[in-house]
Amino acid sequence: MMKRVMTMGLMFGALASAAMAQTAANPAAPKPQASAMNLFPPVDPNNFTATSPTAAEVNSFLKQLWGYDENRVWSVAAIQKTSAPGVAKITVFVEDKTQPGKGSQSVFFSTPDGKHAIAGDVIDFGAQPFAEKRAQLQAQANGPSRGAKSDNLLLVEFADMQCPHCKEAQDTMEQLATDFPQAKIVFENFPLTELHPYALEAAEEGVCVAKQKGDDAFFAYAKVVFETQGALTSDSHQETLDSAVTRAGGDAKAVAACAATPETKAAVLAQRKFGEDLGVNQTPILAVNGYLLPVAAIPYETLKKIVIYRAEQDGVAVKVQPTLSTLK
Repeated sequence: MMKRVMTMGLMFGALASAAMAQTAANPAAPKPQASAMNLFPPVDPNNFTATSPTAAEVNSFLKQLWGYDENRVWSVAAIQKTSAPGVAKITVFVEDKTQPGKGSQSVFFSTPDGKHAIAGDVIDFGAQPFAEKRAQLQAQANGPSRGAKSDNLLLVEFADMQCPHCKEAQDTMEQLATDFPQAKIVFENFPLTELHPYALEAAEEGVCVAKQKGDDAFFAYAKVVFETQGALTSDSHQETLDSAVTRAGGDAKAVAACAATPETKAAVLAQRKFGEDLGVNQTPILAVNGYLLPVAAIPYETLKKIVIYRAEQDGVAVKVQPTLSTLK
């Protein structure tokens, strides 16, 4: 079950269709670009009372966040001091070029360190807001993987095997693997033990399948567990997991014995702690080169645009594989 938490707060939840457009800017009052001139009110220099962040920094941040959609334009309307030292209030007017006259106003706050923004939740801020998490994931995401050897385009899924939304997201993950063969896809366990009583056990057995039979066997095991998720009950959970191990080519008794060890439990909890340290607070979450996204809540075509855009921003050339929909 997905927790009701706005992981990306305002930045993704309320503006999920946002996209590429960047206004010209100076540290005082920015001037909207030509394509946005008639969409937004004139910028009032009196609304720019904070010295940090600058309008240029805000625009760079929004471009990183929204740059995958060519129909979104915006104007930084205000960067104002607040009563909290170093905290700035940022107001942005946003418009979709396909729906003129239906724009919105968004407000968020930047922290004194210049590295975080508050928009329903604390999120990363700056001209390269995802770079630090990308580096952390490249260094520490060591769960079972498939796809490319290189981690230049790294897609890391944090999931709970008893979570219904995670089950729904598996078709999306399979499609991503097909469309982006140059991506390395990693699975990290994030069992929500307070909600799903057999998620930890399923994760532990998965760790042991990977240890004994390899990553391909793990993904075969996970696929079966998600498919038979409804049978993870007090009466049938062990039988269900044993069947998944067997269908993945493993020895059910040996895997169960491995899963019962303190070392295996510690390995699973370490994966969850890694996710928590990154800011994961719901499942499923997909990190696209460090950009944490609630993957089950995003239409696939939008998600694909985000992956392509993030790859381009990080200097990774991608060639999307043709599908029946793209060949029409």
